[in-house]
Amino acid sequence: MFRLVSDYSTAGDQQQAIDKLVDQIQSGQERCVLLGVTGSGKTFAMANIIQILQMPTLILSHNKTLARQLWQEMSELFPENAVEYFVSYYDYYQPEAYLPNRDLYIDKELQMNERIEQERFSTVASLVSRPDVIAVGTVSTIYGLNPPEVFQDRHLQLHVGQKIEPREAVTELVALQYRRVSGDLSRGDIRLRGEVLDIWMPSRDDPIRVRFGWDGVERLQVCEAVSWEPLDDIEEAWIHPREFYMTDEDRFATALENIEEELEERASWFESKGRDLEAHRIEQRTKFDLEMLRELGSCKGVENYSRHFDGRGVGDRPYCLLDFFSTNAESFQGDKNRYLVIMDESHVTLPQVGGMYSGDLARKKNLVEHGFRLPCAYDNRPLRIDEFQDLIPQMLYVSATPGEREFRHLAEVTGQEVPRQLLHVPSRGGAGTKDTEKREGSGSIETVVNSIDGIAQMEIRPTGLLDPNIEVRSTEGQVQDLLSEINQRIERDERVLVTVLTIKFAEEVSEYLQGVGIKAHYLHSEIDTLERSEIIKALRLGHIDVIVGINLLREGLDIPEVSLVAIFDAAAQGFLRNERSLLQTIGRAARNSEGNVILYADTISPAMEGAIRQTLERRKRQQEHNERHGITPETIRKSLPTLGEESSDLLAGVAGKGIRGGRRLVAKKQGKKDINTFVKKFDLGTGSWSSSDSVLELISQPEYDMFDPMEESPESEMDQNDRVISRLEKEMKAAASRLDFERAALIRDRITELREATN
Repeated sequence: MFRLVSDYSTAGDQQQAIDKLVDQIQSGQERCVLLGVTGSGKTFAMANIIQILQMPTLILSHNKTLARQLWQEMSELFPENAVEYFVSYYDYYQPEAYLPNRDLYIDKELQMNERIEQERFSTVASLVSRPDVIAVGTVSTIYGLNPPEVFQDRHLQLHVGQKIEPREAVTELVALQYRRVSGDLSRGDIRLRGEVLDIWMPSRDDPIRVRFGWDGVERLQVCEAVSWEPLDDIEEAWIHPREFYMTDEDRFATALENIEEELEERASWFESKGRDLEAHRIEQRTKFDLEMLRELGSCKGVENYSRHFDGRGVGDRPYCLLDFFSTNAESFQGDKNRYLVIMDESHVTLPQVGGMYSGDLARKKNLVEHGFRLPCAYDNRPLRIDEFQDLIPQMLYVSATPGEREFRHLAEVTGQEVPRQLLHVPSRGGAGTKDTEKREGSGSIETVVNSIDGIAQMEIRPTGLLDPNIEVRSTEGQVQDLLSEINQRIERDERVLVTVLTIKFAEEVSEYLQGVGIKAHYLHSEIDTLERSEIIKALRLGHIDVIVGINLLREGLDIPEVSLVAIFDAAAQGFLRNERSLLQTIGRAARNSEGNVILYADTISPAMEGAIRQTLERRKRQQEHNERHGITPETIRKSLPTLGEESSDLLAGVAGKGIRGGRRLVAKKQGKKDINTFVKKFDLGTGSWSSSDSVLELISQPEYDMFDPMEESPESEMDQNDRVISRLEKEMKAAASRLDFERAALIRDRITELREATN
């Protein structure tokens, strides 16, 4: 059951919008639109809708930074439910490609983020095991996954209270190819001694101990590998196969046969066309892949053969996260269509989803046509926009500036006449013409809104906050001018966002500000996913005063401490400076009562004019509302985050929540990394980490029970501390012997804390 926990209730015009949308969804309306101005509480409205409908929900965002913020907010609002995070696990990805005009083959390169992989694993684990799931994801949700039934069949789920016999668990683990031993344990082994089962997954530094009782599993513990001292109690663990890429032997053999048949057909086709080079190329490459598959069970680019391993037909769509939502709805709601998709900042997210398939197809076409890949590579792809729309039974578009595609879709599903200005906009969310793209920046939002019924609107901020004041200043001496403005904000303990057009300029501005003593940092797409989140947290905490960014400082970023937004090259033409983009960026200063925006430009573009006009109109409407109701604008109050709070769990291989709300162990433990690497890598400005605010004080320290609940009676507080200190000293030495000095240092600091508390 979804239960919203909040210290405040709906206000302003939130409740009327919530009631309107709930009525539409409950009546079966396939697509709905929520237009909410920046700061009107769209996230809180979404949370209320989820609680009322009691449906598993996927929230889609267009970038990882905003998705992480949404995840944090939803986690706070639904502390008892499974709020998961599902984004791409690549920090860097260069896809395989071939450029015929230059005869240049580019091999695939990638850098995988294993911490994000844990979050993805936790998401699908929740979807197959519990009904109360809210997943926050990006466009990664439309890319291929294994079918839900394969995931369930190839993992063993253990949780406290589970009714399972020790021998039954052993049988299932042996089926996952674990070796049963009676002596010393190593990775990939299991050992059963009476009512205690020890499991050491190949991906873990630390084994797991399962204690059984009369009613099944009584306790799950992560243990130290040398001394077997308990390190942590968990509520749930998902045990992956000893060999990660297991598949049914018969299906694997059939897949290899099908690949060989396709190879013969393709090579013959090339030869019949007189293209001997391509025939030779495809034969050599595919035979090498087949040999690797037979010997190792995998090969580089194995995903290109996924159709054969999944048993799909030619052209069939791949499985994706939406299939897990459908399976979840059928299992727990009794109806495979009883789940909701909320598309946040839909004016950006919907075109992004629509463009993925076309880009992938263009790249694959060159590879297939020139003999680098078999045609089955076409079926390793993201969903087409029509497949995506057909899969989703009900979707809510949410934005302060909805796109014309969303408006047209709403008109079509409700049987209304499509407004004239939307007639050439694709109804299924695909890419439009150049004329359409120009029209989207022409400031016609209000005209369209007035011509379509059924749009839920939230235009009043419950806090009474006004849209920010806007100034247009010359570009001459803009950096020095900005510096004086920044110093004024620092004196008032306020923060600043600066948005530019290029990564290089962002880094240069950040470096200049640091050089003159400002705690500044840049933020762009080349920064690790979780590190982006930590940088934003550091800004809120005051470790950073200024963030310089590009496209990541637009939609949805919620930082109430920010009182100034500066926009360089405001009059430039293009996507980053059209009316919608400017409105979104201006909105970042709308959560602070002292909000101001400076547009650096030598001319006023049509986009600037439209954005300024709409901002002034909204400001006037809010002022009138405040006067009628006697509201004094107040800066949004939002609890400060804890730096490294999520990272510490992910570094330990724990993500998500178990069936009963406890911690879930999901995957590999990142023993050699911690939040210090983030600090050293990004040197967060002058004096950013003072001695009184050390990173070790901010990150979550290892927690140890003061007494073992299985013991008959607790010890005195002094004895408890002595026993825990002794245990920690043993673990610290064991960690140092494994050359895991970061962990040893953390434990040392924990020992120091306990000794100081005792004295």
